[in-house]
Amino acid sequence: MSKITIMREQMLKTLKSYFGYTSFRPLQEQIITAILQKKDTLVLMPTGGGKSMCYQLPALMMEGTTVVVSPLISLMKDQVESLQANGIIARALNSTNDETTNAQLYFECLQGRVKLLYISPERLLFECNHLLRDIKISLFAIDEAHCISHWGHDFRPEYTQLKVIRQYFPQVPVVALTATADKITREDIIQQLNMRHPEIFISSFDRPNLSLEVKRGYPQKEKIKTIANFLRRHRRESGIIYCMSRNGTEKVASLLEQEGFHAGVYHAGLSNEQREMTQDDFINDRIQIVCATIAFGMGIDKSNVRWVIHYNLPKSIENFYQEIGRAGRDGLPSETILFYSFSDIVMLSRFAAESNQQGINLEKLNRMQQYAESDICRRRILLNYFGETMDHDCCNCDVCKNPPERFDGTIIVQKALSAIARTDQQVGTRTLIDILKGYATSEVMEKGYDKLKTYGVGRDLPGKDWQDYLLQMLNLGYFEIAYNENNHLKITEAGKKILFGKERAQLVIIQREDARGKKGAQSHKNSAPAPLFVSTVFEEEDAELFESLRSLRKKLADQMAIPAYIVLSDKTLHLLALKKPETIDEFGEISGIGEFKKEKYGKEFLAVISEHLYKG
Repeated sequence: MSKITIMREQMLKTLKSYFGYTSFRPLQEQIITAILQKKDTLVLMPTGGGKSMCYQLPALMMEGTTVVVSPLISLMKDQVESLQANGIIARALNSTNDETTNAQLYFECLQGRVKLLYISPERLLFECNHLLRDIKISLFAIDEAHCISHWGHDFRPEYTQLKVIRQYFPQVPVVALTATADKITREDIIQQLNMRHPEIFISSFDRPNLSLEVKRGYPQKEKIKTIANFLRRHRRESGIIYCMSRNGTEKVASLLEQEGFHAGVYHAGLSNEQREMTQDDFINDRIQIVCATIAFGMGIDKSNVRWVIHYNLPKSIENFYQEIGRAGRDGLPSETILFYSFSDIVMLSRFAAESNQQGINLEKLNRMQQYAESDICRRRILLNYFGETMDHDCCNCDVCKNPPERFDGTIIVQKALSAIARTDQQVGTRTLIDILKGYATSEVMEKGYDKLKTYGVGRDLPGKDWQDYLLQMLNLGYFEIAYNENNHLKITEAGKKILFGKERAQLVIIQREDARGKKGAQSHKNSAPAPLFVSTVFEEEDAELFESLRSLRKKLADQMAIPAYIVLSDKTLHLLALKKPETIDEFGEISGIGEFKKEKYGKEFLAVISEHLYKG
């Protein structure tokens, strides 16, 4: 048997024994193999895609301790509790520990008992000359690695000092993991961490279980009414409402109270104790709804969030994607709704203009606005933004459910792409339109663009139409914007296929503003779109048994003071209610139940199933 085959068998055995799964998610096996071969690795995987497993499983198979750098105490706590619930010795070293806790932690680490040590970036710098020097380290895992990059949406200065890892521990492999990183940020992460010829794994960013819906121009009263109706259909399900401002979270929570819903509030203006209480209540299912600013959620690994609502437009697609990614982490159907209005654009533009990276932030806001206003499949836009081409519509967003009229726009696309190519991809959108329209602007004349074959080939179309069509091309992934090169347009592989006639391009027929405005004014009042809610109940599942199992899970979680989803996930409960195992071995075969949970919880869950099956 080859080394690779033996390694794979060990990986699968460890996966089932500790985590209760019999197969890997896409790319997990390749990533884990690269890490076990002690290669530096960069992992881009969407929220809920299984990033943590990529370093947790190697940690169990390698000799020594895996050090995980994490930016938030709440995230560390959640991860450590989840690992301990699977019978794995994991610890967190951060500012909340008292001296006794740290003394015990140091002792366990020096004994070699701790398999995963979670640590803040600030504490890591201190411990490089203390604890970390005295223990055998198998791997460094940098979670939320986009925090290291100035180009990232959540830059943290303390992360930039992590390059000392290479200085102190030159032989230890490094894995960097993030859910959101465009091309520039990826390159920056590699450079900042001084990674050596890293293996780069980019998972599909598609989360097909998330429905996507945008609602434009709703006044506040109608927003609240729409949200309240939505919540009535989701009475027992957890979700987050993201608001732009602190005041906004308070106001929305208050208005929902008037509609009969209790909502927690979370923002930076509250005390640490208040924020921790809200987060704790949400994680432990004491409250179902949280109204929050973007500060909320990064440290939450709650698998059963069923919906995310954006009360206002987010400032970038990165933020939006990460926030909706908090829903449906267990893979079950979940909903996302985005409200936005012109006033959101005005406010966010002001914030962007006042920031240190004005140009980039305004451009990213522009892309977010384009997403909200587009008539193209929203999932395609999201995926294209992260460099992933999808050649079909998703059928799980509001645009796909009410598709616009399309036409063969291949010639239009070819004209635009040809003009980009003939400028050596050195122009932005405005100059490109000037070339296509044949305008003699100072830049066009100075750079000799009036001599190009494509100069004036788009005279037949109004400038506004070109803006619309270029936006569609961008959203379809035919070209991308290089933010670090003055927003110049770069043709993608998908664009080359159109340019060279290998594929055709379908564009949406433009509705002029006056027509669309009249239509739009009526749309959300008179013609309600098809409901996007998909029931999360498994077909043929015993719903009564599921509720009994859920009650038992809550009781066990409360006894141990841990979140219910850490005992068993919703998905595992659904499978138990569907398959109704009657023996301890059958219980252990259910996905998500490893050896530790089988021994710890098996008898109690089997008793509930047995009582249900044989009552009466």
